[in-house]
Amino acid sequence: MKFSEQWLRDWVSPALSTQALADQITMAGLEVDAVDPVAASFSGVVVAQVVAKAPHPDADKLNVCQVDDGSGERVQVVCGAPNVAEGQRVAFARVGAVLPGDFKIKKAKLRGVESRGMICSASELGLEEETSEGILELPTDAPVGEGFRDFMGLDDHTIEVDLTPNRGDCLSLKGLAREVGVLNRLAVEGPALTAVAPVHDESFPVRVEDGERCPRYLGRLIKGVDVTAETPLWMVERLRRSGIRAIDPVVDVTNYVMLELGQPLHAFDRANLHGSVIVRLAREGERLVLLDGQEITLEAETLVIADERGPLAIAGVMGGEHSGVNAETRDIFLESAFFSPLAVAGQGRRYGLHTDASHRFERGVDPALAREAAERATALLLEITGGEPGPLTEVASDAHLPGARQAILRAARLEQALGKALPDDEVAEVLERLGLGVTATGEGWTVQVPTWRFDIAIEEDLIEEVARIHGYNRLPVRRPQLRLALRPADEAHTPLGLLRRQMVARGYQEAVTYSFVAPELQQALHPEAVSPALANPISSDLSVMRASLFPGLVRALTHNLNRQQSRVRLFETGLVFRGELDHLHQLPMLGALVCGPREPEGWSGDKAAVDFFDLKGDLESLFALGEPEAWRFEPGEHPALHPGQCARILHRGEEAGWIGTLHPAVRAKLGLKVDALLFEVRLDALTQGRVPAFTPLSRHPEVRRDLAFLVDAELPVQSLLDTIRGQAGEWLVDSHLFDVYQGKGVPEGRKSVALGLTWQHPSRTLNDEEINQLVDAIVAESHQHLGAELRS
Repeated sequence: MKFSEQWLRDWVSPALSTQALADQITMAGLEVDAVDPVAASFSGVVVAQVVAKAPHPDADKLNVCQVDDGSGERVQVVCGAPNVAEGQRVAFARVGAVLPGDFKIKKAKLRGVESRGMICSASELGLEEETSEGILELPTDAPVGEGFRDFMGLDDHTIEVDLTPNRGDCLSLKGLAREVGVLNRLAVEGPALTAVAPVHDESFPVRVEDGERCPRYLGRLIKGVDVTAETPLWMVERLRRSGIRAIDPVVDVTNYVMLELGQPLHAFDRANLHGSVIVRLAREGERLVLLDGQEITLEAETLVIADERGPLAIAGVMGGEHSGVNAETRDIFLESAFFSPLAVAGQGRRYGLHTDASHRFERGVDPALAREAAERATALLLEITGGEPGPLTEVASDAHLPGARQAILRAARLEQALGKALPDDEVAEVLERLGLGVTATGEGWTVQVPTWRFDIAIEEDLIEEVARIHGYNRLPVRRPQLRLALRPADEAHTPLGLLRRQMVARGYQEAVTYSFVAPELQQALHPEAVSPALANPISSDLSVMRASLFPGLVRALTHNLNRQQSRVRLFETGLVFRGELDHLHQLPMLGALVCGPREPEGWSGDKAAVDFFDLKGDLESLFALGEPEAWRFEPGEHPALHPGQCARILHRGEEAGWIGTLHPAVRAKLGLKVDALLFEVRLDALTQGRVPAFTPLSRHPEVRRDLAFLVDAELPVQSLLDTIRGQAGEWLVDSHLFDVYQGKGVPEGRKSVALGLTWQHPSRTLNDEEINQLVDAIVAESHQHLGAELRS
């Protein structure tokens, strides 16, 4: 929001310097971004009148003018501006004047004719950025001889305020003046607003089909306006200082009232309206040419202003070119409406538009302001363009207008939050000066919230209002005092940080992906997944909550492969979302993905590609940080993973995740040309561990036996290990697989599995007889339950 300091001081003028005023506004929570002078520095320029004009004797494009500058004698000036004319009031730089850019005015001769001074254009005075086409024409009542800076009020500043989205009430001079008045305990005096009496009874019919999105719509027919009339200089200047260029008096008045009161308005050319004005949702495929010349195709959820022939404007965003005011317009239909913020939010961005109107409607416009703004705009239009106003037509849906709101403020809670007890009278005064209705209660105050304060709903909002008006710099400074005790460390819990460091140590990089994924990507990896869809997604490829970490990791892989990164090792921790919104389960997971060579590129490195057992080893290194014996792998089928290279991960007998190679069909659907391996495990299971305990080292020798079994080719080695451990007795200290063989010497359909078993007694040496008994028991049990035979 950019505004003129002088314009603000017409409403309320505290005894503060410009910088002090800006600082005060900032401390009130309305951050000032910039304070700039409204015009460049210049001197020696006065209001003058051109009393005579004659062609230059030796130049076709020059004129010799006689100028009255109020000094008592006429001054001869040579001027080349095409629009100079007798009787004009102009900005005249006398000899000795200094214009912007340190340009000094001196006596000169132009083609042999003496010139003493210069008739200035707006750009030469720094009032326009682009080069002006002619001299600056002043009103005919401008006082000759008065300093131009004084006449134009150029010793002024523009103040630019960066408002947070919740303070839409300050997107106007009225709202800012209200804040400044409250801060300085001053009355705010705006322009007198009175209802305009209609001159004729004609009105234009209005029909609102969507009262929820447009709870209030007002319109007035004004006949016989003169669009060619000149916008007053004071209005042009106020618009310029607010960053808006003057166009024509009708548009200028609607912009001026929007800046003054905060209510966007729009004027339609009555000649281009047919039947009635209709506020409705667009029909799919309807087209509209906007005021900026852009033609758009409207979507079905877009609220539009239309007539019987089709759309005229996007409601609360921008009008259409066909129905807009032009030089031929004689009758206008003035619109002033309240659109629901949710109806306008996002509509402009959907079509690549962001206008002053949409900026305000998205943040919330006072629903009670529409009539006041319409009356103010009508009065200004009649003053500038003339015309005959009709009655003000209103269509309202009281059921959909924002209702009265109230909030409770407790004195004890206010003191606790501010760290300071404020007198009850001061609190009530602050709230009342903000326009809130205050009723004292036993514990504090009941506050009625005015229609323009959309941001006040709960007690904390009221505390914020009291704090900022009282002054944040007046609140006490207190250092927090607390007893800091050491937090107990649960040794049976593996911290997430340790898991992350382990993955990094194994050569992985942590990825952070969106919790939202593309529905087609999730469908490809998890066809049966159920997760919530977003009502207002960031984009179409981020429209459903992820049911797994796989989609985000696969998308990250594609991103890296597209940038010639062939060796990818990523891991991620985060929530996944499963089930419908009413019964949603949020599960913390850890997932990883590997692709490419096993080792980084190097002259001595292994160029073999990473495989299933590489990834399984990385996962088992995480298990080793907690309870390794609680984990198991068993064959399984997952729609995203290769049927022959996939395993279900179990923790204490319950499913905790999956590991495997990306399914070739899924890989082809996603356009991946290389193999990728993934795993995903529940974090709550990974972080479960056990309290470390010391086991005394035995001084007695170990005894090792290596057993090679012939078993069915499909038998999982884990089944054999489980059987062996069940029969090996309490002194077994290690059992591991060291060889698997199929081929010559092994029957078809069978495989040779070689296991190393190690026993050790804590207090004595084991003898061969004891070990042989255990081995015999292992062989017998393995043969009986698994059909295993010792390989000769």
